Amino acid sequence: MKIRTTRALRRCAVSCAGLAALAACGSGGGSVSSGPAGRASFEGRGPITYVAGADNTGTVQAVLDRWNKLHPREKATFVQLPTDPDAQRQQMIQNAATRSDAFTVLSVDVVWNSEFAAHRWVDRLPETGFPLRRMLKPIVTTGMYRGGLYSVPASSDGGMLYYRTDLLKQAGVGQPPTTWAELKADCAKVRRLPAAKGMSCYAGQFQKYEGLTVNFAEAVNSAGGVVTDAQGRPHLDSPEAGKGLDFLVDSFKDGTIAKEAATYQEEDARRAFQSGKLVFERQWPYMYPLAAKKDGSSKVAGRFAVAPLPGLNGPGASSLGGHNLALWASAKNKATALDFIRFFTSQETQRFTLAYAPAAPTYQALYQDPGLVRKYPYLPTLKESILHAVPRPRVFGYGDVTAAVQREAFAAITGAKSSASALRDLQRDLRQQTAGK
Repeated sequence: MKIRTTRALRRCAVSCAGLAALAACGSGGGSVSSGPAGRASFEGRGPITYVAGADNTGTVQAVLDRWNKLHPREKATFVQLPTDPDAQRQQMIQNAATRSDAFTVLSVDVVWNSEFAAHRWVDRLPETGFPLRRMLKPIVTTGMYRGGLYSVPASSDGGMLYYRTDLLKQAGVGQPPTTWAELKADCAKVRRLPAAKGMSCYAGQFQKYEGLTVNFAEAVNSAGGVVTDAQGRPHLDSPEAGKGLDFLVDSFKDGTIAKEAATYQEEDARRAFQSGKLVFERQWPYMYPLAAKKDGSSKVAGRFAVAPLPGLNGPGASSLGGHNLALWASAKNKATALDFIRFFTSQETQRFTLAYAPAAPTYQALYQDPGLVRKYPYLPTLKESILHAVPRPRVFGYGDVTAAVQREAFAAITGAKSSASALRDLQRDLRQQTAGK
């Protein structure tokens, strides 16, 4: 789940001929069986809308401009929603309640897929119309619901550990930590250095919002537990879940996690790392090119690298993030919409958008391209993060589930509740919310 943030704009050339060939691959209509949601008819051509969170990078408009140049009679208009994912989801739900056709193609957080499909807000899509076998398997599963495809991956995301290579080297630490114990020990060595005076050890995103659900789930998963199983049943009463939350709570208490991190969203944590205030940070790939900029905006340019997230007894597990494209059930011009989804999610378009917004591509080949790896050295680590990532709860009422997780996890890390009490209450709440669904 990547929450959109300011990223660097760069130029990238992709031939219009190549993109025209991509657009020509789309079918012009027909219908498919849509399982739980009945049958969808993909008919009609004409203008469409693309609905997503506000984009300050220029990425979306750049792609839409290319589409519109090739399809002057089927232009796509960008409908920008708030940057906050909870607010995006709420506006989409409000639109569903009125059965408005103002939305056509939606950019949905991967954790919304099951809810949107179950409510029949989006259509089931023809799997044969998309090159899913060329994508990383964990990413493809985010668009599936009860055996059907309801959204097509446009970008993925995986958390990584950003660390200060210069300070670890000065402290005599040869490799980044792979366990929580190593992270704490390495940080203690670094903080004894004069160059690290006033620095904090570690930060993630711990404000009471979706980022806290991500960081909490990663702690539980990295301790060997799960928040919910494949059937949506909660397992917060396990010893592993307790160890995961205890790591966060204890780290706030002993100063391993910066006290300010309880107020951090993505950009807060990014600015803290780039300004030289942190030794380690859990962050998405979008930060890499920003932290590497040598225009004076980053104090750590040339002095950091990335590694897999650490866990209890070895490398941890990231939450699987990303955004997929779905087709609004009440939309018009669905034949055009299908072609647009193919265009927007194509390998060629993802290669193009890497230069604008370094989210995780969905295609295996892009991680193996020597030229891209030289340009974006975080790609190999990011691929491993995604291959070992764990989805956030795939449940019918995700909004209620994530709200409960945020409430109880925040109470624990801020000391309002003990870890045991927070997990007990969370287990009860999630069991009630997911019962019979």
